[in-house]
Amino acid sequence: MTNDQRTPSTEIVPYTLHLSAATIDDLHERLRRTRLAEHETVTGDGEEWEQGIPLDYVRQLIHSWLYDHDWRRLERELNAYGLWHTEVDGLDIHFLHIRSSRADARPLLITHGWPGSVVEALDVIDGLVNPPDDEPAFHVVLPSLPGFGFSEKPSRTGWGLRRIADAWAELMARLGYERFLAQGGDWGAMVTITLAIRHPEKVAMMHTTVPHASRPDGFDDDQLTNTERAWLDHEEQFRRSGMGYAAIQSTRPQTIGYGLVDSPVALISWIIEKFHDAADCDGHPENAVSRQRLLDNVALYWFSASGASSARLYWENINGEAEFSPGLDMTTPVDLPSAVSVFPKELRKLPRSWVERRFTDLRHWNVLDRGGHFPMLEVPDTFVTELRTAFFTAPL
Repeated sequence: MTNDQRTPSTEIVPYTLHLSAATIDDLHERLRRTRLAEHETVTGDGEEWEQGIPLDYVRQLIHSWLYDHDWRRLERELNAYGLWHTEVDGLDIHFLHIRSSRADARPLLITHGWPGSVVEALDVIDGLVNPPDDEPAFHVVLPSLPGFGFSEKPSRTGWGLRRIADAWAELMARLGYERFLAQGGDWGAMVTITLAIRHPEKVAMMHTTVPHASRPDGFDDDQLTNTERAWLDHEEQFRRSGMGYAAIQSTRPQTIGYGLVDSPVALISWIIEKFHDAADCDGHPENAVSRQRLLDNVALYWFSASGASSARLYWENINGEAEFSPGLDMTTPVDLPSAVSVFPKELRKLPRSWVERRFTDLRHWNVLDRGGHFPMLEVPDTFVTELRTAFFTAPL
């Protein structure tokens, strides 16, 4: 039975993650039988990443995934927080729901992106749920995007940003949260902005690390500060040299998906390369994120076989939703209270004047001195502080 043929259900069901030993053994066997490409032809200090993730590092990752990574530890960690699933709009959505013991805690929805997952948030949960007495506390809801992790894979087209945002609004209402706070980066930023636009009566305030706004008509670049000019140059450089993955996933997700689902080395190379490109890592992903967490994230993609289904999110939104397609309109105003944290190595950093034209009630703006595209993994304490500060006086 496909996911559009079932009888709808609104039941919220607890879920225990426990893979069979045979499933883990299959991964290990595939890693042992890996056939690697030859060494990259670039040489020299700092140049080894120019053709993609270097062979020597891939060998290290294979060894660590095979001999050092403990999937059962990650299962225990996820299960301890509380896993649930429920059917929303014909699709089974898996999520973490961690309630604070504080009577004044406020509901907070956090949406991940690609190549992230709910693993991104594991090191910030405690700081959000169990803060000091003088800091705000949150009930945290962490859903896996459709086709990501153990959320169901759509069997038909149509699961773009608008449908996801509507599903999230329904999920939060089903959990008893008629009004809530929302946060997201990467695709999670786009989902959060869409949620704020489509459901302003439900979203009390939003926070993002990637504010999407367009250049104002007639804007004179002479108005840019040196920092803002560097921000825009950084994004343009990444668009020229680092966007190949997005071009492939937005046009041929099925083709690349075969390799990502069948080969653990294809998957780990494809994903961890993005941490090199987008984290504040000074040339090596593990300067920003521990190898354990990098492997945790990749393992979640592997065991859920979500390489193809997660890549299709790019296809869905390039083909069906012009709002966030590159170069198209991003002017729809966001009128509810908003907050932006700017991390120095984030891929998209925009002048505040541009952001304020779209986010008309910008309550918090802070430029940090460390962190990149994956701040929950890279600088978890800073990320928690930003959310506490941004949402301290959030209306509910």
